[in-house]
Amino acid sequence: MREYLTTWRLPALILVPASILVALLGISPPWAFVLSAASLVPLAAVLGSATEELSRHLGPAAGGLLNASLGNATELILGLVLLWHGHPQIVKASLSGSIIGNLLLVFGLAIFVGGLRREKQSFSRAAAGASNTMLFLAVVGLVMPAFFALTTYGSLRPQGQIIPLVSRWTAWVLLVCYFASLFFTFRTHRNLFGRAGIEPPRGTVTAAIVALTLSGALIAVESAIVSQGVEAASHALGWSKTFLGVVVLAVVGNAAEHSSAVALARKNKMDLALSVTMGSSIQIALFVAPLLVLLSQFRAQPMTLVFPPLEIVGVFLSVAVVALVSFDGETNWLEGFQLLSVYIILAIFFYFVPS
Repeated sequence: MREYLTTWRLPALILVPASILVALLGISPPWAFVLSAASLVPLAAVLGSATEELSRHLGPAAGGLLNASLGNATELILGLVLLWHGHPQIVKASLSGSIIGNLLLVFGLAIFVGGLRREKQSFSRAAAGASNTMLFLAVVGLVMPAFFALTTYGSLRPQGQIIPLVSRWTAWVLLVCYFASLFFTFRTHRNLFGRAGIEPPRGTVTAAIVALTLSGALIAVESAIVSQGVEAASHALGWSKTFLGVVVLAVVGNAAEHSSAVALARKNKMDLALSVTMGSSIQIALFVAPLLVLLSQFRAQPMTLVFPPLEIVGVFLSVAVVALVSFDGETNWLEGFQLLSVYIILAIFFYFVPS
């Protein structure tokens, strides 16, 4: 287990018992929310490391499929717990925020850091083009349910059974497209994506499974504390639930992608950095979100794919600006700075969304 508890993760994990203690004692729900949200950062990092280690033991094909399935397990667990506690709007906000954050904040920071000491960095245009097409498919999946609701009912509020029905059908289409993209990436056209060879395992399978299980269970516990304290935190901090979901929860849930993508870009491995950031956004949009829609059908109020207009616009602009930056297969530090600027502009508007 030593390989999962690095110098920063071990002290950061003290947040886990601290948040549980504060929640059990009922001292301060806002503080319980803050501590539990912060604890998701080291837990997500451990979960990601355990997934990668298990992938090394399984080999390229099975390992790639495992990474593609559990790469955003933190967001999936958090979404399931929030849905169970009746917070579908926060789930949608965290999903759209994860897409926006991965494309603008994480990819932008990776391009900026990687380009500081270099004139430019290059990556596969074919891989970027395939990823951009999948991201535009995600935009279609987010725009059409809301557009249908507005044009048919004149409102984004759920009415009748049609919206949940079209959301389920759309979710199935998105899932099929996602698994088709996995077959394309890992089977028929894997040479286009410049994937490095699988690194040798650093630990045992047992240790990886134990770390994966424990971190997943603790993420579920911390997610429950987050869901119970979100109302109090919104009132105490003066932040809307939309901002908490789009910015706060999305950032802590994607902390692992932040560090790994920036580290890869610093080493001039932009193909891998592109795969981490775009791949994570694709997985959120085409796998996690549709899966949550289907699983929520067992609840009294199922989640739909009707997202608020501001979140739809944010996702669309993120996909569009990343497509513009990546279409030529080259980046420089200024383009990274521009992506970060777009993220800050969007965050400002999400901050001022009324509570």
